[in-house]
Amino acid sequence: MAAFAWLVPGALLLLVTGAQPGLAFRTAYVAGAVHYAISLSWLRYIPFPAGAYAGWVALSLFLALFPPLWVLAVTTCGRRLGVLGAEPCPPRQWAVHLRGISAWRLQGWCLTAAAAWVAWEMLLARLFGGFPWNLLGASQYRILPLVQTASIAGVYGISFLVVWFSSALAIALLLLVRYPGQRTLWYGTLAPPGLAVLVACVAGFAALRAPPPPSRLAVAMVQPSIPQTVIFDPAESANRFEALLDLTRQAVAFQPNLIVWPEASLPGGLGPDDFERLIEVVRSARVWMIFGADDSEEDPDPAANGAVRYYNAAFLVNPDGQVLAFYRKRRLVMFGEYIPFGRWLPFLRRLAPIGDGFQPGNAPVRFPLADLNATTSVLICFEDNFPQQARQHAEEGVDFLLNLTNNAWFGESAAQWQHMANAVFRAIETGLPLVRCSNNGITCWIDPHGRIHASRLTRGDDVYRAGVEIASIGWSNGPATPYRRFGDLFGWLCVAVTAIGVGRPRFPRHSPPR
Repeated sequence: MAAFAWLVPGALLLLVTGAQPGLAFRTAYVAGAVHYAISLSWLRYIPFPAGAYAGWVALSLFLALFPPLWVLAVTTCGRRLGVLGAEPCPPRQWAVHLRGISAWRLQGWCLTAAAAWVAWEMLLARLFGGFPWNLLGASQYRILPLVQTASIAGVYGISFLVVWFSSALAIALLLLVRYPGQRTLWYGTLAPPGLAVLVACVAGFAALRAPPPPSRLAVAMVQPSIPQTVIFDPAESANRFEALLDLTRQAVAFQPNLIVWPEASLPGGLGPDDFERLIEVVRSARVWMIFGADDSEEDPDPAANGAVRYYNAAFLVNPDGQVLAFYRKRRLVMFGEYIPFGRWLPFLRRLAPIGDGFQPGNAPVRFPLADLNATTSVLICFEDNFPQQARQHAEEGVDFLLNLTNNAWFGESAAQWQHMANAVFRAIETGLPLVRCSNNGITCWIDPHGRIHASRLTRGDDVYRAGVEIASIGWSNGPATPYRRFGDLFGWLCVAVTAIGVGRPRFPRHSPPR
């Protein structure tokens, strides 16, 4: 699928150059709707049928707005730059027009197209809480030399390169077909983005040749593979807990420094008796532990009349059995963890029977593993899909990131693989290892260059079954990556370029005085 990403943006431009604005918008919207309906089809597996299908359709139709908005921005910029005529024309006629356009102006338009794509992805990562899932650059996660650029510009930098090259490739092919004997026409169009991609790959190869840092921490990741249909069933609480303890005892046999349980390991929290049993395992093994569980507290607002707030949380336990720190998830899943406008539109609660839902946390939290000379910061669920949030957690002094997730919501589907592919970029962007412990799916760790380490993937085992993944991770104490230092500076520059390109007035051309 990585190859299609280099073709689709340019093909979309060719498709709409000869269409009227309304038809171009509708064509791009339908293309976007089909793409998102297929890539997000795993939403149908959520065990709330009415909410699952409603959410799948609504989210697909909403996200489908972004391709036509990109087409609108690109065509607007193209007309202001003179690359597109005032009226739509078929590609063959457009090729005649392009022959008279300077190479600099043509490259400016291709660069603007790439900037506009990034601008919409920046919006996608933030609007209504954000949903930066399957950004275009994420499709290249297996092309390791190329994706090292994410350490500078984030995943948005990869999207930029792909769209720049794709737009130039479409124009170059059009000129090649129309003027096969005039090589300079298409060569001059394709050379700049081709050279940029080549430089990125060469630099990436050099980065990948660096020796890996020495191993510093042995981590045992417990994957219980508890079906979502029983996670919130009180009658199954005892069985769930026993299964987790059995896997934990298996993990202890490997003598790890840290044992990790995934998100929602203990829905509803942990009772006193169960907590003592868990702490006894930790104490006897003299091991650190991080686990995901529900948390609660009384609402401090006097007007709440003693109401209880619930949180999706992670806890740090030291080898003495003491809870030293906890982190509360900051980005909640709409209809999965909270009902938007539920107070004013109570009928929405029928789509997802989750009660009052969770409250969001306030800030990242460091989990210091004192005697191991290591510090981590936890991301829960799909928080590792947000570049800007992962960067906040990768503050100075944090040695590796830890993601606790529960992809059992989506059965055995593409969601687990897409989640892992997106997470690859958080490791590259921050320059930190990312350890991922999932209830089912891809439990693994990702090194700072985006390489995925998982023994069950290597052996070809069933990644959805219960088991324990043992990882020996290491990190360097070198300088922070440019992305970690400056964040989405490149993305915001693309937003500014797009705003200027779309919003600047078109000045009339005056004929020289006679």
